[in-house]
Amino acid sequence: MARALIWLVLLFFVVVGIVAGEHHHCCKNPPALNSSSGNGLVEEIGGLKTYVSGSLDSKLGILLVSDYFGYEAPNLRNLADKVAAAGYYVVVPDFFHGDPYTPGKDAAVWFQSHGTDKGAVEAKQVIKAIKRKGISAVGAAGMCWGGKVVAELAKSDDLKAAVMMHPSGATVDDIKEIKVPISILGGELDKLSPPALLKQFEEVLSTKPEFDSFVKVFKGVDHGWTLRYNIGDKEAVKQAEKAHHYMLKWLSKYVSVTRDDVHSCSH
Repeated sequence: MARALIWLVLLFFVVVGIVAGEHHHCCKNPPALNSSSGNGLVEEIGGLKTYVSGSLDSKLGILLVSDYFGYEAPNLRNLADKVAAAGYYVVVPDFFHGDPYTPGKDAAVWFQSHGTDKGAVEAKQVIKAIKRKGISAVGAAGMCWGGKVVAELAKSDDLKAAVMMHPSGATVDDIKEIKVPISILGGELDKLSPPALLKQFEEVLSTKPEFDSFVKVFKGVDHGWTLRYNIGDKEAVKQAEKAHHYMLKWLSKYVSVTRDDVHSCSH
């Protein structure tokens, strides 16, 4: 009995250590948050404060789902502006309701109040709201925490296409339920979504010929490289921009308006 109790205690600390380690990787290189960054505006969409860039006239919407640091991260807003400049109406909601992760907080405790399941539910509300505004086709890209949210969205027909970049928490079981064209971009040095796990994702997706998929591992980069890079580091910027290119290329390929979309929007 005593030995069993000891093993349970040891197992508890191992699990806690793993969880803490995972959150540690999600919290590295925190950005200086800036509510006034970007060329867009902040408005309420689907009940959430949302950074918006681009015009509704495009009829094509892109949902960007942040990492732990939320929708005020300057690099994320700059990415939203870049996607908007390519001809999209881009929305970046505040899924953390004014409480993004900031250094000094207990990441595990913070995560308990900001689960990806809730994020996915709220994301669907945002998608419905922008469709009511006239957006006919929606794609989504998520980073870290947002990658898991996008995986949940991609299990339904809410999206035309999805992109996950260095996702945190996504599992093989999640990938088995994907129903839309999906691109997964990972880092060679990422411990949360290591190349071995991405290989498993790729193998599962290869059994789904009904939609297109793409998995790529970028050499020499760590978790968070697409967002939490130092703008003064030319190589880091180059690697991030390369991932952004792949993301935008995928969304451009699949997020388009069909006759069925136009018909459904007219009713």
